[in-house]
Amino acid sequence: MEWLQRWTNRPGQSLVELLVALGLAAILIPAFMAGMMATREGRAQQEQRLSATASWREAVEAVRAVRKNGWTGFAVNGTFYPIVENGNWKLEIGSETTAEGFTRSVVVSDYLRDGKVDPSTKNVLVTVSWSTPLANSVSSTLLLTRYLDNLVYTETTEAQLTPGVKSGTAVTNTAGGEVILAAGGQGDWCRPSDFMVGQLDLPKQGVADAIYAIEGQVAVGTGENASGISFANVAISNTNPPTAQISGTFDGYKTNGIFGETNYAYLATDNNQKEVVIINLTQYAEAGYFNIPGEKNAKNVFVSANVGYVVAGDKLYSFDLTAKTGPRPILDPDGLKLDGNGTRVVVVGTYAYVAVKDSNRELQIIDVSNPGNLSAVGYADVTGKDAKDVWVNSAGTRAYIVTGRSDSQPEFFIINVAGKTGPQPLIGSYEANGMNPKAVTVVSGNRAIIVGKEAEEYQVIDITNETLPTRCGGLNVDDVKGINGIASVLEADGDAYSYIMTGDAANEFKIIEGGPGGRYAASGTFVSAAFDPGYSTSYNRVSFTGAAPGQTTLSVQTAVSADCLNYIFVDPDPASGTIPLGFNVGRCFKYKLYLTTTDPNATPVFYDLTVNYSP
Repeated sequence: MEWLQRWTNRPGQSLVELLVALGLAAILIPAFMAGMMATREGRAQQEQRLSATASWREAVEAVRAVRKNGWTGFAVNGTFYPIVENGNWKLEIGSETTAEGFTRSVVVSDYLRDGKVDPSTKNVLVTVSWSTPLANSVSSTLLLTRYLDNLVYTETTEAQLTPGVKSGTAVTNTAGGEVILAAGGQGDWCRPSDFMVGQLDLPKQGVADAIYAIEGQVAVGTGENASGISFANVAISNTNPPTAQISGTFDGYKTNGIFGETNYAYLATDNNQKEVVIINLTQYAEAGYFNIPGEKNAKNVFVSANVGYVVAGDKLYSFDLTAKTGPRPILDPDGLKLDGNGTRVVVVGTYAYVAVKDSNRELQIIDVSNPGNLSAVGYADVTGKDAKDVWVNSAGTRAYIVTGRSDSQPEFFIINVAGKTGPQPLIGSYEANGMNPKAVTVVSGNRAIIVGKEAEEYQVIDITNETLPTRCGGLNVDDVKGINGIASVLEADGDAYSYIMTGDAANEFKIIEGGPGGRYAASGTFVSAAFDPGYSTSYNRVSFTGAAPGQTTLSVQTAVSADCLNYIFVDPDPASGTIPLGFNVGRCFKYKLYLTTTDPNATPVFYDLTVNYSP
């Protein structure tokens, strides 16, 4: 033990030990104390987190309860907090400080699907935050949809289908209720001289030039000169044969073009302050007008979905018709500059088709889906003379135009406009054999009719083979002034008529019965009555059943309206039947059927349609 004694008896040994102990204490005691403090604060923070999580869960359950009580009351963007009112959860505007001192909020915002706002989905961010002992929060984002209690509506019975608007179609009851093509008239389009069933002398001595027809009503006006009546409303009886009589007139303008509805007529005039005049047909008085920028005479006018379209010079203008009275505001401030001077305009769906003169593009296609920003998207060059008139089928896939007389080129053209954008292909053409065409219409039984001056003024063209249109009949009115205009109607009961305006001063207005002798019409449409659940909802998808024998087609479009007045029909997804976003939220729902046949003895048949919607 001698070595131990020597070691422990060294001088300064205690001082070294003391210094070592103090050094270790300086290192270990702060770490120990920090650990003790962190443990105490961590326990408090953990308790805060657990309490905040419980508050967050309560908010999430409150949000789900509010959603379950109704989508409309829930789907409002903003910052909210949950409260209990009358035993039910409710979202109050703002954020709250809870009894535990937490800040709690529910932020509702839009959800973008493929870059577009999905009106049936909402982002919901639920957050609970605190500041002591350390600032932190718990949060989560929910995606909530309206598809909780989807409902369905099915339309299939004769009683449900009968109120629909039929054009070239009929409702039958072979298997409970169906829609088919109507008979295409009891006359024969190809023998017009045998079926001249009525005529009428229009007021004054002017030459009638403008005409537009709907079932039971024909609007006519002057245009060749100013000595005639501006507007005459001709009532057509639903008898066989029909009778025509003047139900009212309006004067004061030279009318170049006309568009008619049940209660209003729209005149394209030469008046440089009122290029479009709106007539109230209950009083036969001027209700409103549209003044085109500058001084240009209006050539033609068309109305679609509370928007008016007018061609004047080399411009197409759009104007608001949500009201019919007073000066109507322009929608596209600059209008759309055409490739030449517009002569006629027809709107089908979200496209306008304009016949153009003084241009090598006789037809222009305009996207009017945004009436405040018209956009030219397509055209057709038929290497003809100036375009005089255009007619477009209800599906928007075919345009028929007539041009001025040419010694070397045809005057009637069929154009495939299904593509809409860029140059549109010519399908077929027809030589008018010396006629100088002014107007065109397409009728049942795969027939087109062109009218004009000189040679045979009324020519019926068989367009069954679109690549080779051929004449099947005609009429010579033996008048140097010829035929200035034509309109046609296929009535709901199957009767078909064309209405023409001739230079015959004694009987300018004439009625010709047409049709393929009781065979089915070549095409027709059916627009359902509105389905109104009584509240705004999301219409999700549709399905329908029908039969389409060979050489026939059957298709459907849907429309949803917030005010149950204005409808825009769109195509559902062909595979799923889903109604496109942006066109599926509103109160009222309609569908539109398109039926076609190239076999006059066959028709497609529509049986039923079901729409799925979310309350």
